[in-house]
Amino acid sequence: MTMDSGAATAPAERMTAVPTAPAHSLHHQIHAVDPAHFSSLRMGAVRHNFDQHPLMQLPRLAQLARDLMPTKQCRFIQPDTTQTSAFTHSAAAPAGHDIDAVFDRIEAPGSWVALYDVQTDPQYAAFLDEVIASAQHLIHREQPGLFRVAGFIFISAPPSVTPFHIDRENNFWLQIRGRKTMTVFDHRDRDVVAARDVENFIIHGSLDKVKLDETLRDHGVDFDVAAGDGVYFPATSPHMTRTTTDWVRPGEGVSISIGVVFYTAVTRHHARVHQCNRVLRNLGLTPVLPGISPWRDAAKAPLGRAIAAARARWRGYEAPPGAY
Repeated sequence: MTMDSGAATAPAERMTAVPTAPAHSLHHQIHAVDPAHFSSLRMGAVRHNFDQHPLMQLPRLAQLARDLMPTKQCRFIQPDTTQTSAFTHSAAAPAGHDIDAVFDRIEAPGSWVALYDVQTDPQYAAFLDEVIASAQHLIHREQPGLFRVAGFIFISAPPSVTPFHIDRENNFWLQIRGRKTMTVFDHRDRDVVAARDVENFIIHGSLDKVKLDETLRDHGVDFDVAAGDGVYFPATSPHMTRTTTDWVRPGEGVSISIGVVFYTAVTRHHARVHQCNRVLRNLGLTPVLPGISPWRDAAKAPLGRAIAAARARWRGYEAPPGAY
């Protein structure tokens, strides 16, 4: 979930083509709500029981946050953030609080903290492998070659939001505690995010032009989720969240969700096509988007890879993860 350049740098690529969960963890599972129509190439509702996992309980997450704070993997947004705000966030907690103070008041309305790249912790890296192993049956047929699994945990108290944005990775987004509304838009809807702006994000990591047009809000699908619910959506699907206060009870005022994200051979192939398309677009052409024409994609991908490599070599440019 590489949402901006302020995110912590992920560790070296971990190849996890066919992850296998430990035998003792096989009771934690993900399954599609509508198995007959589920596809890893489009959004879909899922169910899971990872909310019961010991590593997903609030006291353990508070400890994880303490461990991640020194490496700036705890991120915070401004209290007045809306779904239409730029997705900017800081490694400094509001009002100068330390991380213990943040969790002491985590049920205060509007509290919000995200834990980035939790796979840097060995226990959470193993947890992410459990999640991916349990979801492998939903992925491998259409998207083989899975790699670079990462995790992003969001802990908040309503009313709170996560602003509209896109990510490079595929995402199993799982609600762990409380309630939330996740709104997801079709990643192929060019009215919602223009092709040039998707390319700019894939190549440069910029969300500057990725903004919600309020008149197109009804293009999104709302998933109202509680603990045990989840949503899968493929790379570059625009999305945002909101939490309301109608479900809050004393001692039950915290929403926790995790995005388990990953790349595949398909996301990398499409990224290479985006690289080539950007050059063609700058020449005044209107290239066909990735995933529409397999033969065009096959011709463009090697060129896109070469273009990205040349940019890195000649300009000293470090491509964002998954960009080629």
